[in-house]
Amino acid sequence: MQNNLNELTTQVRRDILRMVHKVNSGHPGGSLGCAEFLVVLYNEIMIRKEDFDMDGINEDIFFLSNGHISPVFYSVLARTGYFPVEELNTFRLLDSRLQGHPTTHEGLPGIRIASGSLGQGLSVAIGAAEAKKLNNDSNLVYVLMGDGELQEGQNWEAIMYASAKKIDNLIATVDLNGKQIDGATDDVLPMGSIKEKFEAFGWDVLEIKKGNNIEDISKGLLTAKSLCGNEKPICILLNTMMGNGVDFMMHTHAWHGKAPNDEQLASALSQNKETFGDY
Repeated sequence: MQNNLNELTTQVRRDILRMVHKVNSGHPGGSLGCAEFLVVLYNEIMIRKEDFDMDGINEDIFFLSNGHISPVFYSVLARTGYFPVEELNTFRLLDSRLQGHPTTHEGLPGIRIASGSLGQGLSVAIGAAEAKKLNNDSNLVYVLMGDGELQEGQNWEAIMYASAKKIDNLIATVDLNGKQIDGATDDVLPMGSIKEKFEAFGWDVLEIKKGNNIEDISKGLLTAKSLCGNEKPICILLNTMMGNGVDFMMHTHAWHGKAPNDEQLASALSQNKETFGDY
């Protein structure tokens, strides 16, 4: 299973690179960094129904808060059967369902909220988790956020609310890559220890130190699931590498929102060998 997930992750990276290159627009850095996480979440962890519906009753549901990493989200959704893989070819084009930031009015399967403005996904996820409790639905709610996104104040209101209301069917993951559009998060607005902050707000916190490792992500998510139901929300700190898998995109914030040119694309694809075939 792990080999299959590694192969799928390679394919997802290829999709990301091709999508942003074609339209010379998009956010490859964070997308590449979260490829392993979303591949594991959708293919090994979440309980999903065969047919997508917006209600999400009797299944686990996921919200992407840092919506600018839509390329990785779209690729994983397509590669796990939500819509045809060929549709990835329409990324960011006029009248496409695959807009730069996910939206809902186009009716793209797998997309539950519009997520372009940062800092809002956690609040939505908490609402969905409360709805599941009211409906006696024992399934879980997952949300992915960026570390730079935590500079938005709304998050901390939501973090306080979730613990106060004992939202224990929620797993919130923070992509801890230390980078944002203007540089290192510590240079833009230092946040100190995110772990200590969540714990001070009453959350259970665990850390996945190798956030680009399939096995470690799987173990971490399974541990998080085991902690649910104990009257505390769960936070996962996912240590990732922005631009992971492409040597010249790693260790820098420069590829947060920059597309590769033809030569750079060829170099990046040569590092990520073809697996299932491109769209």
